[in-house]
Amino acid sequence: MFDFTTADFSAILPYIGVGFAAQLVDGALGMAFGIVNSTLLVSFLGVSPAIASASVHAVETFTTAASGTSHILHRNVDWRLFRRLVIPGMIGGATGAYLLTNIDASVAKPLVMAYLAIIGLYLLYRAWRGNVEPREPRVIAPLGLVGGFLDAAGGGGWGPVVTSNLLVQGASPRTTIGTVNTSEFFLTATISATFIATIGFAAFTIATAGILIGGLAAAPFGALLAKRVPARPLMAMIGILLSITSAYSMWTALR
Repeated sequence: MFDFTTADFSAILPYIGVGFAAQLVDGALGMAFGIVNSTLLVSFLGVSPAIASASVHAVETFTTAASGTSHILHRNVDWRLFRRLVIPGMIGGATGAYLLTNIDASVAKPLVMAYLAIIGLYLLYRAWRGNVEPREPRVIAPLGLVGGFLDAAGGGGWGPVVTSNLLVQGASPRTTIGTVNTSEFFLTATISATFIATIGFAAFTIATAGILIGGLAAAPFGALLAKRVPARPLMAMIGILLSITSAYSMWTALR
């Protein structure tokens, strides 16, 4: 566990920057906080997938609370959609966190990333065609269940899986991003509690502290961006981000 009394605070600064950037993107586009930070911890610092996921979700419990509050204040939340997402998401998240501490979930990761890359390209196509008129999404509870499971098992994925699929079904980008971000607080709290019950407080490292500080500082700005940016460029940015991050994660998983 991270000890503030013996820490070299100059070593925390890079993690503060990463946490700030990741949360700014996540708050504005509804995805990427877990993926960016998990990639950093696993690929560059050699942290195990279970510890990385536990660390990121411990931080996200705080950053999603701040981000969700900002989205509520900016009226970016569809409460009907929220109610249909949050319980399945929590169930899926607890299941994924438990399984990650007992099995290797890396086998399915390239397939999930390939799927998300295709979804990203489709969203880019819709933005290019200008086809962003909102429609009522039909598949919600199963999407929350799968998104919560993949988020815990893969160290990130709630935003890419849930946000992108709701947009494909025709949901409004602004309220989708706000609702997914707000419901993510309950998901991350559930996942963190499951990790603490299975592996204790090993996730609280110097990286956790830095990412937490940067993430909390950036949380209010992402919600403001989601409110101000029009639907078409917002969908295009989501498509670009989803395609790039999914392609990179797929490449690293297959190396």
